[in-house]
Amino acid sequence: MVQAFDWYRAAAPAERRTFWGCFCGWTLDSFDNQVLAFLLPTLMAAWHFSKGEAGLIATSSLLAAAIGGWISGILSDRHGRVRVLTGSIIWFTGFSVIAGFTGSYHQLLVVRALQGVGFGAEWAVGAALMAEVINPVHRGKALGLVQSGFSVGWALAAVVTGVLLANLPSSIAWRSAFWIGVIPGVVVLLIRRYIPEPEMFREMKKATGGAIVATWRSAFHRDVRRASFLAALLVTGLQASSYAIMIWLPTMLVQSRHLAVSSVALMVTMMSVGSFIGQVSFAYLNDSLGRRSTAIAFCLFSAFVTGCYLFIPMDAWMLAALGLPVGMGINGAFAGIGPMLSELFPTQIRTTCMGFSYNAGKSLGALSVALVGIAAEHLGLVSAIGVFCFIGYFCALVALSFLPETRGRDLKSVAFRDETFDEMDLLEPASPTRR
Repeated sequence: MVQAFDWYRAAAPAERRTFWGCFCGWTLDSFDNQVLAFLLPTLMAAWHFSKGEAGLIATSSLLAAAIGGWISGILSDRHGRVRVLTGSIIWFTGFSVIAGFTGSYHQLLVVRALQGVGFGAEWAVGAALMAEVINPVHRGKALGLVQSGFSVGWALAAVVTGVLLANLPSSIAWRSAFWIGVIPGVVVLLIRRYIPEPEMFREMKKATGGAIVATWRSAFHRDVRRASFLAALLVTGLQASSYAIMIWLPTMLVQSRHLAVSSVALMVTMMSVGSFIGQVSFAYLNDSLGRRSTAIAFCLFSAFVTGCYLFIPMDAWMLAALGLPVGMGINGAFAGIGPMLSELFPTQIRTTCMGFSYNAGKSLGALSVALVGIAAEHLGLVSAIGVFCFIGYFCALVALSFLPETRGRDLKSVAFRDETFDEMDLLEPASPTRR
């Protein structure tokens, strides 16, 4: 156990601050994003909207996150990782507060979509920041542990909403759940003040003199487009499976398993604990076994335990117990996405390509949330969740079969194969004097 954290003790102070800044940022992102899932049953009862409309709220936020993530990736390659991350936290924390003041379904739909723009910025930019700072030997562990902040945020969302709904009138509880997100937002902003831009990024900007900047076309350059699309397919599959479970789990437990709303927090907390264990396990395994092999094993494991959880009749205690391995599977593989994607793309366009791949996959995967809601009207909620989970894992396995193993790559060595390529295919001049 002591040796497991040798990498952290050996890290420089700037690396440690970066780790905690990224970890807390991802925890906050997850908390603000997942709060809605626990509030949906209450909001559906208060505002009388359908499962399909509930899925549309969640999907609109995720689709907006895709747009925000791609834009933030471009801005990060131009202006710096830390600056863009700070702006994203201010954005989505502010809209979390505004969400607490909404008074109708359509108002919440618009506000959550705008909030989603900020959600999208956090992952790709934060993953690139951490990858460019940490020792390549420990990159998988560091980024995987940052990813585990998602599980912490998910558990916090379950506990906070559970306590509020159990002790306050529902009309006040759901608003308070949105408002409370401002507290961790302030904490993260304070931490981020002490995080420098990565030396690798500063060297790249110095080498180019700031004369060239990434554009939206960068992800489609001939040397990176195959990796961009395969990475997007991988993320699509993982997100579709994960969101089909996570967003609809509280509603499924209440409406299909007939559990009390107060019991849902325990079920989800067990699953989030499993998610944390899965991500930490993946973080260490992908540095020792490799990114691809570990991801494939997790996908197969998750498909099996998720099927058992959905389709085998069981009581509340069995649901809670099996929630642990289900959580390990559905979110464990995400611990390998950050290291893999950061090792696929050159520094000049790293966050642009990561932003496209992750958020294009996230937007397509997010469709499963709305589609589950629609399909549930015909198949039943449990079967609808199962269908989209299995489709998602199939897509992820196809992508993994074609992606290369990237474990331990030196990010400075990730370059374009064709050194004579026309930069204007990939980048644009910062001023007319460039040409």
